Amino acid sequence: MARILLIEDDQQVREVFSELLARAGHDVVPMVNGRDVAKLRDAVAADLVITDILMPERDGLEVICELRRCAPEVKIIAISGGRTIGPALYLESAESLGADRAFAKPVEGAELLAAVRELLGE
Repeated sequence: MARILLIEDDQQVREVFSELLARAGHDVVPMVNGRDVAKLRDAVAADLVITDILMPERDGLEVICELRRCAPEVKIIAISGGRTIGPALYLESAESLGADRAFAKPVEGAELLAAVRELLGE
């Protein structure tokens, strides 16, 4: 069982992903935005982080940079709907900053679980 930090500001998406990952046997720590990632990093040793890109207070690109600096071994999946300009630019930026996988919303549950299994070596 892996510990997965799920950072997603959309409550419905956060709840669906949390349930999906928990059913797959993972310990999920849901967060509303990336603001508290730095202080939780030491308290919650995550094996994998799934982060939305566009969030209030601290976006996913900042989260990825922080994680790569302080926890380079953690696996990262970035997701984005992209709002008005579409997700491609944000997801490309996420990958260039160190995300291991990047998906445009909506993300199919099977696709997300397959990426989680692959990154965790399951």
